[in-house]
Amino acid sequence: MGLLDYLKKIEPDKKKSPFLHTLFDGFFTFLYTPETVTKSGSHLRDGMDLKRTMIHVVIGLQLCYLFGTYNVGHQHFVAMGEYLGILEGFHLKLAHGLIKMLPLFIIANLVGLGIEFWYAAKRGHAIEEGYLVTGALIPLIMPPDLPIWILVLSIIFAVVICKEAFGGTGMNIWNIALMSRMFVFFAYPTTISGDEVWVSGFEALREGAATSYGYGHSIFNWLFGILDIPQFTAGTVVDGYSGATPLSLAYQGGWEAVTAAYTTTEMWWGMIPGSIGETCKPFIIAGALFLIVTGIASWRIMLSMVVGAATMALLLNAWGATPFMDVPWYYQFYMGSFFFAMAFMATDPVTAASTNTGKIAYGFLIGFIGMIVRVLNPAYPEGWMLAIIFMNTFAALLDRLVIDTHISKRLKSA
Repeated sequence: MGLLDYLKKIEPDKKKSPFLHTLFDGFFTFLYTPETVTKSGSHLRDGMDLKRTMIHVVIGLQLCYLFGTYNVGHQHFVAMGEYLGILEGFHLKLAHGLIKMLPLFIIANLVGLGIEFWYAAKRGHAIEEGYLVTGALIPLIMPPDLPIWILVLSIIFAVVICKEAFGGTGMNIWNIALMSRMFVFFAYPTTISGDEVWVSGFEALREGAATSYGYGHSIFNWLFGILDIPQFTAGTVVDGYSGATPLSLAYQGGWEAVTAAYTTTEMWWGMIPGSIGETCKPFIIAGALFLIVTGIASWRIMLSMVVGAATMALLLNAWGATPFMDVPWYYQFYMGSFFFAMAFMATDPVTAASTNTGKIAYGFLIGFIGMIVRVLNPAYPEGWMLAIIFMNTFAALLDRLVIDTHISKRLKSA
């Protein structure tokens, strides 16, 4: 008996055990394409379903995960003044990154998918696979030391209030991963803003503060002891270290303050403090190109967002009223999470505009408005989260305007 026949044989009854059937259906459709497919009467037939579409996005995020995990460890040791070279203490940096990243990833997916499964069972339909991407995105846009209970609350809020309340996957107005981050930002701002939250593993990020190691570090120390390689040892934050991000420095002292702390190479390759997945620009761009080539994400949104951000940055350069405005427009792309927001957040097909012209306007306005928020908002020197959520709200209106314009033109020609 083949695996397919065996799985069909043990399939739970949908009426007697709706929750077990929902779990089974999710596992079955992960392994196989749906049994009900279009075989005739359509010119569009392939093996793609929503789950496989979502998995493409998860694949595009993998380089961000690899680098982000390592950079969490790198920033930790830089704060102690140890292993300053990129590859020095490689095993320690990777281990520390895994200790911080894995709980965020596991909890984000357990909580979010648990809610999805419960709603699917209650509604009597198959599991909606949209959370596969959300569960992969949320850990990448959070600080590495974010308390788990806050992460849980943010996911419950985003999935229940901003998704399931609207009808589930495909019905939500706003990007769910960004709504989770927005909940944390407004409800617990000290855990996601400022300079201290982006470097992990310390009681507090100030001179002389001691490391805060736990069971995970002890387990790795046991393994490293067997391998007879350097282990985690208690340390403190070195004198003069602040952990300031390039955006924070730019707001305080302009481009000179930024380059005094970081080189353009470090910013481009991502060896700087920041959200876990946002720092390495080449890897993010590689993921964006993968999504474009596979047809998952819209190049129109990405390109127009770059144009919109560059346009506003040039206008701010011309104004030059503050040091931040004087940052050369092209270096604005070296700092912060612009590319990550462009590639993986703005292009969400559910919450973005659907028409080609609407996509161009949608992306341009995100870049334009986001740069205004980044440079002119003293409380939050970054703007893509707010700009994307704002434009999510108006995406349907943009499509309506485009469609009405097309109808009007055709009526005139008729």
